Amino acid sequence: MRKDFFSSNNRGFVKKRLLWFTTVTLVLGFFAFSFMGVVAHKTLLLLTDRADTSQIAEDTGQTPEITDTDQIPEFATVEHSLAVTRGDTLLNMLKREGIDRGEAHAAISALRKVYDPRDLRPGQEVTVFYNYPPGDEESSLFHGFSIRADSDLDIMAKRNNDGDFVVDQVKIELETRRSCSSGVIRSSLYESAIQEGLPIPVLMQFIYHFSFDVDFQRDIRTGDSFEVLFERHLNKNGKVVREGPVLHAALTLGNTTLRIYRHTSIEGKIDYYNEKGQTVRKTLLRTPINGARLTSGYGKRKHPILGFSRVHLGVDFAAPTGTPIIASGSGVVACTGRKGDYGKYIRIRHANQYATAYAHLNSFARGIRTGKRIKQGEIIGYVGCTGLATGPHLHYEVHHRGQKINPASVKCPPGRVLAGEELQRFMTAKTDLDRGFAELEAKKLIASRN
Repeated sequence: MRKDFFSSNNRGFVKKRLLWFTTVTLVLGFFAFSFMGVVAHKTLLLLTDRADTSQIAEDTGQTPEITDTDQIPEFATVEHSLAVTRGDTLLNMLKREGIDRGEAHAAISALRKVYDPRDLRPGQEVTVFYNYPPGDEESSLFHGFSIRADSDLDIMAKRNNDGDFVVDQVKIELETRRSCSSGVIRSSLYESAIQEGLPIPVLMQFIYHFSFDVDFQRDIRTGDSFEVLFERHLNKNGKVVREGPVLHAALTLGNTTLRIYRHTSIEGKIDYYNEKGQTVRKTLLRTPINGARLTSGYGKRKHPILGFSRVHLGVDFAAPTGTPIIASGSGVVACTGRKGDYGKYIRIRHANQYATAYAHLNSFARGIRTGKRIKQGEIIGYVGCTGLATGPHLHYEVHHRGQKINPASVKCPPGRVLAGEELQRFMTAKTDLDRGFAELEAKKLIASRN
């Protein structure tokens, strides 16, 4: 017999199904209504924004750009330029600007990834950046800073979109020009070179590269002459920001002319060579200090303090306290510290069983310690009068196989002699440098006559 669907037993089941269906329909309807409300609200905001945009366009004649993404508020930037003074630290400079110590420390920590803030020197420039809403400079926030690390390099520590400090290196484009200088030595090389317009940094390079063969305290005479071809680097405003390197130089001492040329090898190594393609760089420099006066040579002498004669196993150079002293050659620091009558003392061990010693120092250069590897020409200390000394000067010694020898007697062979294809490349470059110097000298001569 057929079961009646609307029997009393089934009516309860139908009611439950209808109640479940109605509940689900109401819930879905609620979410659909809410979604439509949100869409309508966003549509209204978009229409309002566009209406505002249209109004701005009518009022100003400018049409602001509309994007689909949320707009990041624009900020104006203000810069404060600071000059590093003696004894300054980057942290103290930022704190004097009123920057929170924690933020300053965070920015400096980012900087340390590529630059050591302890390398800041007096006169260096630090630029601090602040962001603020347009028209509200009082609400400015620290955004970062930049350091002019070199004439062609800025290093910046600035906030990213997450508020963290990141570091960036910005290369500055410079224009390079060749320049030249020449003259006759009338009183001193320094005074004559400056009078002829040779920049001091270039003059120091000139002296350094000839110091392997020339004793500038005793070999220079009135009537000797010099010539230098070098580079000048200018920024976009036409200001000279760096001078050097020396490209070619000549020094005439009596009837002898010494010439040097800057050359880049096939391997990319840069060095200076004489006319024959031999490096001018040797194991030791003739003098480890620039601009000093030789006051006492090697040999027997009457001691200025003790009053009796004894052998002076070195040479003395008089110079003002604080004058930089450079390493005569590359090597390893074998001894540093106080050493009796020598006062503050450094000894460096070099190749071929040579060693050099430097005494009566006022102080050591930063990082100089026993065991440190030193490059030729690197500053190792500063002139003083510690120990048994009558005034500020450098006492300099050369040791060979454990014996103290006369520094003036040291004869070192060149480090490298070019040959084959490399020598041909050098000769071609040498001809170009000689021609370049001659052309510039001719232009200067014509200009001086007009």
